[in-house]
Amino acid sequence: MQVKKVLVSVHGDESDVDALWLAHTMTHEAKGKVYVLYVIEVQRNLPLDADVGAENIKGEHVLQRMERVAKQYHCTVEAEILQARDAGPAVVQEAVDREVEAVIIAAPYKRRHGVFSLGNAVPYILKNAPCPVLLLRGEVEGNGTGSPPATH
Repeated sequence: MQVKKVLVSVHGDESDVDALWLAHTMTHEAKGKVYVLYVIEVQRNLPLDADVGAENIKGEHVLQRMERVAKQYHCTVEAEILQARDAGPAVVQEAVDREVEAVIIAAPYKRRHGVFSLGNAVPYILKNAPCPVLLLRGEVEGNGTGSPPATH
């Protein structure tokens, strides 16, 4: 799949690099552009433009790392931090505004109450994005093989 514009939603784990590589391979031949987005979810009891200090610093570090990796790939990247109430609608709106042809989500492997969970943002993006969505799930923690742990 070759495209001109891809949006990559990152979170600060190792799957972000894989997502950026995939975006690069999708846009390379077309000399396209990759938009890297780090969304900070702001609690409802705070103003949307509240100073979120540590989370903003983490976002800056994540985006700086993505820019360094993109430079190694010779990939054109535009990186942005966005504060929103919910990450899902923010990613979808960015995809619409930037008229991207694909969204790539780097999602860590998470368990909620002992069961694998996609959280709220990923299902929202899968349902509402105006373009194809590729989901790159991180490795299972503590397993290292990428496959689910054995159950007895």
